[in-house]
Amino acid sequence: MALLRTLDEIAGVVLEATTRPHSPPGASRTGSGRTIIGLTGSPGAGKTTIAKALVARLNTRAPRAELVSMDGFHLPQARLVELGRRDRMGAPDTFDVDGFVDLLRRLRSTDGPATAPGFDRETEEATPGTVRLDAGRSILVVEGNYLLYDRAGWERVAPLLHLSLFVGLDRSLRLARLVARHERYGKPATDARAWALGPDEANARLIELTRARADHEIRLG
Repeated sequence: MALLRTLDEIAGVVLEATTRPHSPPGASRTGSGRTIIGLTGSPGAGKTTIAKALVARLNTRAPRAELVSMDGFHLPQARLVELGRRDRMGAPDTFDVDGFVDLLRRLRSTDGPATAPGFDRETEEATPGTVRLDAGRSILVVEGNYLLYDRAGWERVAPLLHLSLFVGLDRSLRLARLVARHERYGKPATDARAWALGPDEANARLIELTRARADHEIRLG
């Protein structure tokens, strides 16, 4: 596993993957559509920020990359309450993994126009169909927590990735960023810290176990 420390290094391995697509050991190499790049890591590691910067870098000369977030597959709030899972939103079983896998399969098989769901952090609800994927956007950067998780249906995701990248960050900085983010979206300081150290940290422990499955680790700064 190579350690990537700059955005240029990340873009380099992504472009290499577009010319020589590869999959995790034992995975199918079929599919002639988009190249799927998976960006994973624990909550607060900076996945979204890096993914946006990567897409912008890849699109410097021509619009060929697009970003899709796994967050668009959060189950609706009402459904989480019904299932008794609202107090641990963000855990593996609080997402529509079947819908997520289905989208990746379709996008891997074609580079035609498509849509994907977004996510509104203020309402904490998915926003169906708000991410537009134009024809010719041949590189799909997918960011999310459980791309390399190997249980509860998530094991179907890794074989659909042509390249997987794990975003690492010092735990204390990651937690500080998480607390600040929760406060920014309306949680009181005490509740923000409790959520970061509670559900978020429980999820982080699962995600950290997937680090070794990534093709490369990202450590910026």
